[in-house]
Amino acid sequence: MTRTTAVAPPTPAAHLIAGEWVGEGTVERRNPARPDEVVALAPLGTAATVRDAVAAATDAQPAWRSKTGPERGAVLTRAAELLTARTVLVAHDLVREEGKTLTEATGEVTRAADVLRFFGAVCRNADGLTLPAGTPDTLVYTRREPLGVVGVVTPWNFPIAIPAWKIAPALAAGNAVVAKPAQLTTLSMQHLAQCLLDAGLPAGVLNLVLGAGSVVGDSLVSHPDVAAVSFTGSGTVGAGIHTAVSARMARVQLEMGGKNPLVVLDDADPVRAAAIAASGAFGLTGQACTATSRVIATPGIHDALVEELARVAQSYTPGDGLESGTRMGAVVSEAQFAADQRFVETARREGGEIVAGSGATDGLFHPAVVVTGVEPDHTIAQEEVFGPVLAVLRADDLDHATAIANGVRYGLTAGIVSNDMRAVHRFVDQVEAGVVKVNRPTSGLELNVPFGGTKESSTNTYREQGQSALDFYSWTKSVYLGVD
Repeated sequence: MTRTTAVAPPTPAAHLIAGEWVGEGTVERRNPARPDEVVALAPLGTAATVRDAVAAATDAQPAWRSKTGPERGAVLTRAAELLTARTVLVAHDLVREEGKTLTEATGEVTRAADVLRFFGAVCRNADGLTLPAGTPDTLVYTRREPLGVVGVVTPWNFPIAIPAWKIAPALAAGNAVVAKPAQLTTLSMQHLAQCLLDAGLPAGVLNLVLGAGSVVGDSLVSHPDVAAVSFTGSGTVGAGIHTAVSARMARVQLEMGGKNPLVVLDDADPVRAAAIAASGAFGLTGQACTATSRVIATPGIHDALVEELARVAQSYTPGDGLESGTRMGAVVSEAQFAADQRFVETARREGGEIVAGSGATDGLFHPAVVVTGVEPDHTIAQEEVFGPVLAVLRADDLDHATAIANGVRYGLTAGIVSNDMRAVHRFVDQVEAGVVKVNRPTSGLELNVPFGGTKESSTNTYREQGQSALDFYSWTKSVYLGVD
C-alpha cells in the first residue's frame, strides 16, 4: 500500500466564541493509526467558557432570526460550496483524528456539504401553513418560530456529518447554536464552523466550546438560557442529559445506541446476504450506531451464510486510513479497542465460536470478527459493541427471528434479506425499529429522510434529518386574523 499524504504538524484547535477563535491548545489528540503523530492540540473549556458562548449566542440570535429565510439559506448554501471545495483537506484531517478510511471520510464530508445545501433550500419553504377557518372573514395561519439558543452535543464517530445535520436545521429555523464536539475529534467541527463563518454567518450565531463532557457538557445542558439540547452519544450520558434538561422544562432530543439486527431468510442468496451483512458490520470499522451487530439466520441458510461471512470478513483487513487500498480503518482509541476485545472474549467465554478475526492485533487495528453459536441472552447479543464484531444467531423461522430481533432494549435500525415480499412486509410491520432496511445494510441513511429510533435508542419524539428536523428547532404559533 502507498501513503497518500505526508505527516502534518499538529493543528491548533480552539473555541469559537462571538466569531473569534480563542483558547490555548494543551490536550493532544494522536492519530489512532499512527500513535506517534500528534494531530491536534485543543484547549479545555470551563463553565465560564460555556457562559461566554451562550451569552454570545443570546446577543446574536435576534438579528439572525430577523433575516429572511432565503437570506439564511444563502449562508448555508455558500458554506456547502466552501466545504465542497475543501473536501480533500477536511477529509484528511478527519481520517487523522478519527481513524476511518479516506474513502469513508471523503463521503462523510460530501454528506455534510449536502446537508448544508439541503437546508439552504429548505429555508425557502420552511414557514407555516394556511388553514381553513370555521368563521367568515377570518384568515388562519401558522408560523414557525425559533427556540432561541440551542445546544448541540455530538460524538466522535461522524465528526462532521452529525454536527452538520444538527447545526444546519437549527440555523435554518433562526436559532443561534452553542456546540460541543467530542474531545477526540475537534478538527472536523472546526472546519465546518470555519466554512459557515467564511460564508457570512454573523459572529456569535454559531459558537464551539471544546472540553470534557463532565465540565463543558454539563454546563451547557444546565444553562437556563439554552432552550433545547440535541445529543447523540451513549445511553448513560443521554439519560443524564434528559434528566437535566427536562428538569428545567427545556426541549431535549436524544439519539443513542443500537443493537441492530439483520434477519436472513432461507430464500436469500448467502453470498449477497453476507456482503450486505459485512458492509453494515465492518464498514466504518463498525463504529456506527446503525451498524449491523446481529445476523439472525433461519436454518436453511445458516451454515452457508456463516461460511460466506467468515470468508468475506477476511477481506476487511484493518489498516491506516490514509494508505491506498485500506478497506477498514483503525479503532478510534485505546479505550474503544479494549472494549471491543472484552466483548470478543466475553462471547468466547459464554460459548460463542470465533470463526473469523481471531488472529493477532497490531496497534489499534482490530480485525473483523464473526462470532457464531450465539444465544439471544448472551452479552454479545444484547449489548452494543461499537466495533467490527458481528454475532450470528440461529432462528427457527421468521416469527422466531423477529422475536429475537425485538428482544433487546434498543430499536434503532433493522434489516431483512429476502425476496419473499409477504415475509418482508410482515417483518416491517412487526420489528421494533425506527428505520427498516430491506436487502440493504442497516447502516447508511438518506439525508432527506427522517431518522430516529424507539425504545432506548431515542427519545422518539422529534426526528433528525429531512425537513422534519426543523420540528425540534422551532415551535408553532397559530394566528387568527379577522378581516372584517
